Amino acid sequence: MNNHFHLVVKIISEESLATQSFSNLFNAYAKAYNKQQNRTGSLFEKHFKRKKIQDENYLKNLIIYVHKNPENHGLVESFEDYKFTSFHSYLENTSAKEKEYILGLFEDIDNFKYAHKEDLQGFKNLAGLENSNASLNLQNLKDLVGLKDNQ
Repeated sequence: MNNHFHLVVKIISEESLATQSFSNLFNAYAKAYNKQQNRTGSLFEKHFKRKKIQDENYLKNLIIYVHKNPENHGLVESFEDYKFTSFHSYLENTSAKEKEYILGLFEDIDNFKYAHKEDLQGFKNLAGLENSNASLNLQNLKDLVGLKDNQ
């Protein structure tokens, strides 16, 4: 998508490492983009939105929302045609702990596919993500991982 992206991230440790990792990611991306485009200044327009996921049902809906977002924004006729999501990686014959966990939320691969065929209307305004633009805000990252300002 040309003006935003979505990440579903599992934070294993609530230490400053998570905050620093996101900071490094956004800073490195902005520097590389600015260098490539021969520009300077801020790259991200708005603060990113985040939501702590505490419920497996919400996680399932969020995964579907993220996978179907390119279709929702009219980039492709079918989300299955968009190559920049993890949807196809869950369908491939590879073994990964994360893949097993995600498919397990849906019980099996057939239910995973079926759930993605449902109408997108049920996912409108899911966590207010439909119009969000990503940007780095260190305080929001600290809030997400539960760090104090002095950490």
